Formats: sequence, structure tokens, C-alpha cells
Amino acid sequence: MNGTIPYSPGRAARFYVPLLLQAFSQSLTYPLVGSITSHGPDGVDALTAFSLGQVIQFMIGAIGGGLIMTGMVYARTREGLASFRRLNTLMMVVLLAAQALVCLHPIDTYIFGHLLNLSPHLAEIARRTTFFGILMQAGFFLRNVPLVLLFNAYASFEANLATAARIALTFGFALVFPHLGWVGPDWGLFALTVPVLLEWLMSEAFAVKYERRLEHGVAADVMTQFKFTMPLSVGSCLLSVSPFMTAAFVGRTADATDMLAIHYVTLGIANPVSFAALRMQAVAIQFPPEWKGDRRLLRFAVVAGLLLGVIPLAFATPLLGNWYYGGCQSIPPRILGTTRLVSFIYTFICVIHAVRGRVEGLAALQKRPGAVMAGQIGYFVMLVLTLAVTLPLGLPGWAMAVTAIYLAPIAATAATYASLYVLKRRSRD
Repeated sequence: MNGTIPYSPGRAARFYVPLLLQAFSQSLTYPLVGSITSHGPDGVDALTAFSLGQVIQFMIGAIGGGLIMTGMVYARTREGLASFRRLNTLMMVVLLAAQALVCLHPIDTYIFGHLLNLSPHLAEIARRTTFFGILMQAGFFLRNVPLVLLFNAYASFEANLATAARIALTFGFALVFPHLGWVGPDWGLFALTVPVLLEWLMSEAFAVKYERRLEHGVAADVMTQFKFTMPLSVGSCLLSVSPFMTAAFVGRTADATDMLAIHYVTLGIANPVSFAALRMQAVAIQFPPEWKGDRRLLRFAVVAGLLLGVIPLAFATPLLGNWYYGGCQSIPPRILGTTRLVSFIYTFICVIHAVRGRVEGLAALQKRPGAVMAGQIGYFVMLVLTLAVTLPLGLPGWAMAVTAIYLAPIAATAATYASLYVLKRRSRD
């Protein structure tokens, strides 16, 4: 099915580095746009509301979070791709309707006002961000099909090229818009959406030749692919709820506004490198173990995670940290030192996510999506449990968030490994 190219560190790196850059640059667009949002009249408070609106959007979109891995496993023939395309379209239509629904009254009041504990003004910013983010969400779903074609053809460089165009356009918007006075959440969302649509169109153009090369063959139908996707998607949804849950707890600590600001601006650096580390999933699918006990990719994952950790470490330094957090993101001087400390603490989070990505890729390769879901349930349970235990202890909100964000992926990795072990034992019995 795959793995026709044998593993070597060089081959794995050539496949992974474009994916790493793609994931990092995709996530980097959000802190870039933060400079547009936070320079509006509501300052960093608008960035917090904008980020929470994005959290709701990504939580809904994450129900389709298993589609890429599904396509990498099943969309390897013309018939398999046709089934995958139908599944992707159906899920897109349903989830875009759900995103519109949560913005309608009185659902919006409950979610943005009561649950997230936002003031009426900030709740409206979050609601508008979620509603007008529907177009960007559509771009993400439409991009799934060409991305699967590119990944399955080992054409990660071309996938990265489309993302490079996206990040370049976003960066251009981030530079120009503040000088034109185009600031605030609405312009921030515009600066995110247009580049996503450009990335989708470029990915489609690059993928055409690879689609033509697909051969006919036996393929799983839409329902079979849906059954494979849903355990992955349920787990992805739980993961996307995690920032939502973290904000709900941190928002109830002392100095909640400051604590949420620290949490979101540091995640603006930690999330890109974490998502880049998680792209080890695709590497594990394309370079499966060649013998029992083959752990070469595990070592590769650890080294990749350590190298990625240099990025949050760099932002913890006074030179880069003060410029980015204090200048670009408008963090007040009173919490700037704490913000840089949190960035330093996130240095080793990438190692955990890279190891986790490797085992999740192996589970998908073995067509055991339940093992991935078990890990992601473990992630969510550990996150909520940690926040629930630390809240009454009176820890600062940023410390609660960091502790939970570290322990959750450790729990996810352990649960996925344990689930794979149990499933293998059962299959032998």
C-alpha cells in the first residue's frame, strides 16, 4: 500500500521538512494576524476574543480532523479518491452549517457569554469571528483532497510551496494593514481567509498531475472511509475542545485577562512547533517499520522535536521575546517577563508531540483508528483533570495552562501505545 520507498534518515527528512515548514508556517499566520487584531481600539482584549472565536471554529472543523489520514490510507486509486472526495464534501457541508448554527441567538449568548465568560462586547467579537470564519473553514476542507494527493505522491515540497504563498500573503497583510489603519478583528479575519483560499487553489493546481497518474483499483466506499474517519475525528474534536476548556478554567483565575493574554500569545509560538512535530504522523505512514522492533523513526522523532524546541527557546530571550511579545503582540510590561518564562517552559513540548505523532501514524497505518482516539481521549481527560485539580490550589492561570498542556500529550502518547498493545494481543488471541 505504501512504504515503497525504504526508510533512511535523509529520505525521511526530505519528506518531513516540507511538512514541518508547512505546519509551522500555517500556524504562524495566527500570531502574525494577531498584530492586526491587537492594534485595534480594544487592544489585546480583542485578540483574546478573536482567538476564542477561532477556537470555536476549529473545534467544529476538527470533527473532520481525521480526513487527511483517511485519504492517505484509502485514496490511493481513482475509485478510492472519488469516495474520499464525496466524504470530504458531505462532512464540509454539515460542519459549515453547524458553525453557522452556533452563532445564532440564543446559542451564541450561552457559548460566548456564559461559558467563555466574555463581556457582551468581547462576546460579539468572538461570535463575528466564528460566523465570518465559515469561508476560511470551507477553504480548509476544500484543501484536503489536493493535500492527500500531494502527500501520497511524496510531493511534500509542492504542498509546502502553496503554504509558502499563504504565509507570504499573510505576512504582507500583517505589515501593510496596520499602516493603513486596517486593524481590529474583522481585518484580522480577512487577512487569514484570503491566503487560505489562495493556498487551496495552488494546491489544486499542483495536484492535477498526480490525480491523472492514479490507477484504477478496488477501493473502500464512502461508508467504510467514514467509519475509519470518525474515531480519528472524535479524538481531534476532543483535542480542539482543549483550548476552549483551558480558557474556561483560566478565565476564572485571579487576573484572568492577563492570564488569558499570556496563554494565547505563548500558544501562538508553541502551537506552530507542536503542529509541526505532529506531522510525524504522515512520516510514519509513508515510512512504516521494515522489521519487528524497528525504532529508527522514533529516534528521528526525538531529534526533530529537540530541534523544533529551539524556536520557543529563542522567543524566551530578551531580544526576541521583548520585540515579539511586547512590541508585536502588545503584551503589557507588567506580564512580559512571565510571558517569556512560559515560552521557555514550552521548549521541550515538541519532543512529546513528535513521539506522539509517530505512534498515531503507526496506528493509522495498521487501520486501528480506535487506538488514536483512545490516545486523544486520554489527552482530553488529563487536560481537564489537571485544570480541575490546579484551579482550587490557587495557581496562576498561566501555570495551570502550562501544566495541563504538558501532561495531556504525555497521557495521549501512553494511551495510544497501550491501546495498540492491547489490540495486538487480542488479535493474536
